[in-house]
Amino acid sequence: MKFRTITALSLALLIAALPAAVSAKTPKIHDDQKEKQWQSMENGPWGFAPDWYYYFLHKNYSGAEMYWKWAGFKSGYRVRFKEEKSNVKRIMPVRVTAEETQRQKLSKVEKERAYVESLYKEELAREADRAVDVTYSIYKDEFSRMQDCIADGLLYCLNKSKGKMKYQVDELSRQNEIICANIAYIHKQGVGYGLENAKRQQAYEEAKSEMGKLVSRTARLAAVAATHY
Repeated sequence: MKFRTITALSLALLIAALPAAVSAKTPKIHDDQKEKQWQSMENGPWGFAPDWYYYFLHKNYSGAEMYWKWAGFKSGYRVRFKEEKSNVKRIMPVRVTAEETQRQKLSKVEKERAYVESLYKEELAREADRAVDVTYSIYKDEFSRMQDCIADGLLYCLNKSKGKMKYQVDELSRQNEIICANIAYIHKQGVGYGLENAKRQQAYEEAKSEMGKLVSRTARLAAVAATHY
């Protein structure tokens, strides 16, 4: 019984050690021809082996060409491979494709981020521009002068006509109130009343033109009052 146990243990140890011994004795094989094929298929240097085999039998896809090489007594024809002469394309490995795809995605995201950031900065600048009306001071004195002309002219018409031109005076007064209300709205500042100063200036120019027309109409009405009353 004891002998059988020892024998069984010995066999078990021998079986366990056998794969390691076989692995240690198995020589590693490096196939240069296969290595060149895979490198050519992926992104390594373009080349095949054996040279003359690919020149005579696989010249089209290998791009093989024959040339003369001077090397003293060893001069002779050689074979080299040109990728541009091959009628096939490389097979880009999956890992390279994935890296390139990821790089393109990151580049696209970065461009979108930069674009959004530029829009945000532009909107901040516009918001700051809308917050303060810096153009009203240019037109303030001119508006005041024209308002004095309109007020004096309409008052003159009422007094000169003894109230008979009230309808014409009321109509011009109504139009003047509309222009003044527009100017007041343009001049409003703060959140919710945002106009860039360039647009404010354009609106003030339009209001100035309308008010100038009203001054002319008031002057003509005053001339009529002076002539007929």
